[in-house]
Amino acid sequence: MTTNSATPVLKLSSTSFMAIFGLWVINKAGGLVYQRNFADGLAQLTANEYLVLAGTLHGIHAITSRLSPIPGQSSGAQVIEGETFKINVLLTLTGTKFVLLTSPAEPASTIDTLLQKIYSTYAEKVMQNPFHTPEMPIRSEAFDVSLGGLIG
Repeated sequence: MTTNSATPVLKLSSTSFMAIFGLWVINKAGGLVYQRNFADGLAQLTANEYLVLAGTLHGIHAITSRLSPIPGQSSGAQVIEGETFKINVLLTLTGTKFVLLTSPAEPASTIDTLLQKIYSTYAEKVMQNPFHTPEMPIRSEAFDVSLGGLIG
Protein backbone atom coordinates (compact mmCIF):
# COMPACT_ATOMS: atom_id res chain seq x y z
CA MET A 1 0.00 0.00 0.00
CA THR A 2 1.32 3.43 -0.86
CA THR A 3 0.32 6.46 1.13
CA ASN A 4 0.76 10.18 0.81
CA SER A 5 3.70 11.28 2.96
CA ALA A 6 1.30 13.53 4.90
CA THR A 7 -0.86 10.56 5.89
CA PRO A 8 0.00 9.06 9.26
CA VAL A 9 0.88 5.42 8.98
CA LEU A 10 0.69 3.03 11.89
CA LYS A 11 3.35 0.33 11.63
CA LEU A 12 1.72 -2.96 12.57
CA SER A 13 4.57 -5.33 11.78
CA SER A 14 7.74 -5.35 9.71
CA THR A 15 5.68 -5.55 6.49
CA SER A 16 2.25 -4.16 7.43
CA PHE A 17 1.09 -0.53 7.63
CA MET A 18 -2.28 1.16 8.23
CA ALA A 19 -3.30 4.61 6.94
CA ILE A 20 -5.37 6.54 9.47
CA PHE A 21 -7.15 9.71 8.42
CA GLY A 22 -9.05 10.82 11.51
CA LEU A 23 -10.76 10.05 14.81
CA TRP A 24 -14.11 11.24 16.15
CA VAL A 25 -15.61 10.61 19.57
CA ILE A 26 -19.40 10.98 19.65
CA ASN A 27 -21.30 11.08 22.95
CA LYS A 28 -24.48 9.08 23.60
CA ALA A 29 -26.65 12.02 22.54
CA GLY A 30 -24.94 12.26 19.14
CA GLY A 31 -22.75 15.25 19.92
CA LEU A 32 -19.19 15.40 18.66
CA VAL A 33 -16.96 15.68 21.72
CA TYR A 34 -13.60 15.06 20.03
CA GLN A 35 -12.34 15.34 16.47
CA ARG A 36 -8.81 15.04 15.19
CA ASN A 37 -7.43 14.69 11.68
CA PHE A 38 -4.24 12.71 11.20
CA ALA A 39 -3.80 13.40 7.46
CA ASP A 40 -3.03 16.78 5.94
CA GLY A 41 -4.75 15.89 2.67
CA LEU A 42 -8.26 15.67 4.12
CA ALA A 43 -10.83 18.26 3.14
CA GLN A 44 -10.92 21.00 5.76
CA LEU A 45 -14.41 21.16 7.24
CA THR A 46 -15.82 23.73 9.62
CA ALA A 47 -16.68 22.86 13.21
CA ASN A 48 -20.38 22.98 12.28
CA GLU A 49 -19.86 20.56 9.38
CA TYR A 50 -18.14 18.09 11.73
CA LEU A 51 -21.05 18.43 14.17
CA VAL A 52 -23.55 17.72 11.38
CA LEU A 53 -21.54 14.69 10.21
CA ALA A 54 -21.36 13.31 13.75
CA GLY A 55 -25.10 13.78 14.26
CA THR A 56 -25.84 12.14 10.91
CA LEU A 57 -23.61 9.17 11.71
CA HIS A 58 -25.28 8.89 15.13
CA GLY A 59 -28.69 8.75 13.40
CA ILE A 60 -27.54 6.16 10.86
CA HIS A 61 -26.11 4.08 13.68
CA ALA A 62 -29.40 4.26 15.62
CA ILE A 63 -31.42 3.23 12.57
CA THR A 64 -29.12 0.35 11.64
CA SER A 65 -29.26 -1.00 15.19
CA ARG A 66 -33.01 -1.50 14.70
CA LEU A 67 -32.67 -3.33 11.36
CA SER A 68 -31.52 -6.64 12.80
CA PRO A 69 -33.93 -9.53 12.17
CA ILE A 70 -33.25 -10.64 15.75
CA PRO A 71 -34.54 -7.95 18.17
CA GLY A 72 -31.91 -6.61 20.54
CA GLN A 73 -29.06 -8.40 18.77
CA SER A 74 -27.61 -5.54 16.73
CA SER A 75 -25.21 -2.85 17.84
CA GLY A 76 -25.71 -0.85 14.63
CA ALA A 77 -23.40 -0.18 11.72
CA GLN A 78 -19.81 -1.03 12.55
CA VAL A 79 -18.26 -0.25 9.15
CA ILE A 80 -19.30 2.10 6.37
CA GLU A 81 -17.05 1.76 3.36
CA GLY A 82 -16.48 4.25 0.57
CA GLU A 83 -14.23 4.09 -2.47
CA THR A 84 -11.32 5.88 -0.78
CA PHE A 85 -12.04 5.54 2.94
CA LYS A 86 -13.65 3.37 5.58
CA ILE A 87 -15.61 4.57 8.63
CA ASN A 88 -15.13 2.17 11.55
CA VAL A 89 -17.34 2.49 14.63
CA LEU A 90 -16.80 1.15 18.14
CA LEU A 91 -19.88 1.51 20.36
CA THR A 92 -19.11 1.35 24.08
CA LEU A 93 -21.48 0.14 26.80
CA THR A 94 -22.06 3.78 27.83
CA GLY A 95 -23.20 4.73 24.31
CA THR A 96 -20.05 6.63 23.37
CA LYS A 97 -18.94 5.98 19.80
CA PHE A 98 -15.34 5.97 18.63
CA VAL A 99 -15.16 6.55 14.89
CA LEU A 100 -11.91 5.85 13.07
CA LEU A 101 -11.50 6.96 9.44
CA THR A 102 -9.02 4.70 7.63
CA SER A 103 -8.02 3.53 4.19
CA PRO A 104 -10.46 0.94 2.78
CA ALA A 105 -8.01 -1.96 2.57
CA GLU A 106 -7.45 -2.29 6.30
CA PRO A 107 -8.42 -5.62 7.90
CA ALA A 108 -11.24 -5.43 10.44
CA SER A 109 -9.26 -7.24 13.14
CA THR A 110 -6.46 -4.67 12.99
CA ILE A 111 -8.89 -1.75 13.16
CA ASP A 112 -10.81 -3.36 16.04
CA THR A 113 -7.59 -3.77 18.00
CA LEU A 114 -6.64 -0.13 17.42
CA LEU A 115 -10.12 1.08 18.40
CA GLN A 116 -9.87 -0.91 21.64
CA LYS A 117 -6.50 0.72 22.37
CA ILE A 118 -7.98 4.16 21.70
CA TYR A 119 -10.89 3.36 24.01
CA SER A 120 -8.48 2.23 26.74
CA THR A 121 -6.53 5.46 26.33
CA TYR A 122 -9.79 7.43 26.59
CA ALA A 123 -10.75 5.60 29.78
CA GLU A 124 -7.32 6.22 31.30
CA LYS A 125 -6.62 9.79 30.19
CA VAL A 126 -10.09 11.34 29.93
CA MET A 127 -12.54 9.50 32.18
CA GLN A 128 -10.11 9.29 35.10
CA ASN A 129 -9.45 13.04 34.88
CA PRO A 130 -11.37 14.66 37.76
CA PHE A 131 -11.70 17.91 35.77
CA HIS A 132 -13.45 16.30 32.78
CA THR A 133 -17.24 16.39 32.65
CA PRO A 134 -18.71 13.31 30.90
CA GLU A 135 -20.55 13.98 27.62
CA MET A 136 -18.73 17.31 27.21
CA PRO A 137 -15.95 18.16 24.71
CA ILE A 138 -12.63 16.49 25.45
CA ARG A 139 -9.85 18.95 26.22
CA SER A 140 -7.01 16.76 27.40
CA GLU A 141 -3.40 17.21 26.42
CA ALA A 142 -2.60 13.80 27.95
CA PHE A 143 -5.19 12.19 25.63
CA ASP A 144 -3.81 14.05 22.60
CA VAL A 145 -0.25 13.03 23.40
CA SER A 146 -1.24 9.39 23.97
CA LEU A 147 -3.14 9.32 20.67
CA GLY A 148 -0.08 10.75 18.97
CA GLY A 149 1.91 7.85 20.36
CA LEU A 150 -0.69 5.32 19.19
CA ILE A 151 -1.43 6.76 15.76
CA GLY A 152 1.17 9.37 14.86
